[in-house]
Amino acid sequence: MRNLITDVPGLKVGHAHDARCATGVTVVLCDEPTIAAVDVRGGGPGTREADLLDPAATVEKVDAIVLSGGSAFGLDAAAGVMIALAAAGRGFAVGPARVPIVPGAVLFDLNNGGDKAWGLDPPYRHLGRDALHGAGLDFPLGTIGAGYGATTATVKGGLGSASAVLPSGHVVGAVVAVNAVGSPLFGAGPHFRAAPYERHAEFGGLGLPATFLDEASAPALKGHVPLSATTLAVVACDAVLTTAQAHRLAVMAQDGLALSLFPIHTPLDGDCVFTLATGRRPLSAPIPDLARIGACAAAVLARAVARAVFSARALPFPGAQPSWRDLFGAPSAPLQP
Repeated sequence: MRNLITDVPGLKVGHAHDARCATGVTVVLCDEPTIAAVDVRGGGPGTREADLLDPAATVEKVDAIVLSGGSAFGLDAAAGVMIALAAAGRGFAVGPARVPIVPGAVLFDLNNGGDKAWGLDPPYRHLGRDALHGAGLDFPLGTIGAGYGATTATVKGGLGSASAVLPSGHVVGAVVAVNAVGSPLFGAGPHFRAAPYERHAEFGGLGLPATFLDEASAPALKGHVPLSATTLAVVACDAVLTTAQAHRLAVMAQDGLALSLFPIHTPLDGDCVFTLATGRRPLSAPIPDLARIGACAAAVLARAVARAVFSARALPFPGAQPSWRDLFGAPSAPLQP
């Protein structure tokens, strides 16, 4: 096990970023067309092909899912992936034509210090294609891909991933770009909100704080710029699911954001969680099995959020938001490069 979403058989992940623009793209590539769904909770979402993932829609399977920075400009990353997949012969067959199915979502990283004066040629189509071509089973975490320019209310955000195996043998994994308007930490830190779900000191092994502050009346919020946040995730399992079951999994997995970030799903976020079911292992008891997979997915996503922040490094710009390691020193477990 890599403790990555690619522990789920049938998936690969690729990243690309532009350091000058301080933005990037992450692609989750399916080895073959895969059952998918999405649950959107944030008040300011930016999505592509989200309606197609409704369980009542005709097309049930996707070829890839794209997470991108750039706000609405970043929606073009999925176009780059789509064109590259079409050139490789992938896509939904409509007579002799093939149309790759590539849903995506974007986060807002336009005010993070990078040079966004890209004129008539935003980088996202190229970044999407580069991320697709670099897709593999192993990938780094932190300031990479869609999490390159991500921030939170308190510390630098980033790209995280985690996985787990249930007693049934089903594998569950998540990848997340953490760009939340809220905070992944209790108070000023260093303790992570996801601490109860941590495995093997994967984000420092600090546990829970000795005391808990009442943050309900004055939660930490990132800046005052509307629509300046959004956390995006893909949660996957190797179960055989229908599109309706995949949607229920997405709904349950969203709780992983509530377990690791506060506040979440605000009017300032565009949070959404995609799900993929690669269909390698049937459910023996569909209702309880799906409930257990969904519960596991929420915990795995919470862990992925903390790993994203734990592994991030600050951007090289004056006044850039500090990373967790900048504020709290060397962790007890090894960081991703």
